[in-house]
Amino acid sequence: MGTAEERPGPERGEARPVGGDFEIRIKGRVSQAFRSAFAELTVTVSPPETVLHGARLDQAALYGILDRIQALGLELVEVRRLPEGRGPGTDPASPNAL
Repeated sequence: MGTAEERPGPERGEARPVGGDFEIRIKGRVSQAFRSAFAELTVTVSPPETVLHGARLDQAALYGILDRIQALGLELVEVRRLPEGRGPGTDPASPNAL
């Protein structure tokens, strides 16, 4: 076993894998048929957008969701990583999940 300086890790400048809770905003309201394409996500409507919340998504899952959004012809407005503990239902001002 090597010393701490010899072991790879984030402190040595390695990229950490993307993972966490994400909020993805899509322009307009999506139909129930479109919502079924995102069954693993919490879908809320916050006019004039639809908001998708994904919990504990890794990089592959996030890119898969973005690919689905593009394949369905939806307009992506924003993708952001949420601070820990800020998923759907943690903000009293957030709209109810549909």
